[in-house]
Amino acid sequence: MQLDSAQLTALASILRLGSFDAAAAALGVTPSAISQRVKALEDRVGTTLVLRGQPCTGTPTGQRLAKHAEDVALLEARALGVSGNTSPPRLRLAVPADVLATWLIPALAQIPDMLFDLVIDDQDTSADWLRRGEVSAAVTGQARAAPGCDVLALGALRYHATASPAYVERWFADGVTAETLARAPMLTFNRKDQLQGRWLMQKTGQRLTPPSHHLPSSHGFVTAAREGLGWGMNPAPLVTEDMEMGRLVSLDDALPLGVPLYWQVARIMAPALAPLTAAIRAAAREALVQGPR
Repeated sequence: MQLDSAQLTALASILRLGSFDAAAAALGVTPSAISQRVKALEDRVGTTLVLRGQPCTGTPTGQRLAKHAEDVALLEARALGVSGNTSPPRLRLAVPADVLATWLIPALAQIPDMLFDLVIDDQDTSADWLRRGEVSAAVTGQARAAPGCDVLALGALRYHATASPAYVERWFADGVTAETLARAPMLTFNRKDQLQGRWLMQKTGQRLTPPSHHLPSSHGFVTAAREGLGWGMNPAPLVTEDMEMGRLVSLDDALPLGVPLYWQVARIMAPALAPLTAAIRAAAREALVQGPR
């Protein structure tokens, strides 16, 4: 099925900017023209692509088509070169929040001729966005390549089970045991977050379910641990200084947790994304633990 490029561009602009009016302004046409293009595209593919609202969002098919339009724009830009007065191509990536908070941004900054649309998801599920065709690349915890993707090992992000000294004194006066861990309030990023559970299993050999705060912020997670709200698994780059200054302490110095990370990229996009892949691998070599952990 041959799809009209102007219609695809209109769709991608609506979903990126959130409204027909904003898309019209960005493309230099009237809102009526944008509406007509989307309606024609919906008639062509036989399904609704845009859910009208504040903001407008895409149906699953609409999101895939919008990503396809942006991928094509990126491939064309790489093939033809991007002129100084042309908007840079856009790339949609799925990345874990802790990766974004610790080492990814310097790598993205090495690619000034590209715009990034980041989807934040857990390392255990970020590759699902690739499987659904909604992103072109992902930093993930899964070594198995998603269909049609290449996968490269990056290294492991090291985590420490940390809490404030006052918290440890209050909840672990009798030691960090299965009994005390089962009672002590825990920090959880969201319902997908399995890091605390993995560490508890390694520490105690048991599947414990402590009372838990849900706090979906990497830096907020560190602050919450520092303030004594709970204990949690914090990435080493964010807590090294706090641990050196005594603001946070490890619940077990001998039991850090290494989370392997991988760069997965759609094979068809890999040549165009080679500079980004090189920048990500270089940043990972500096920030992550390499080799046996």
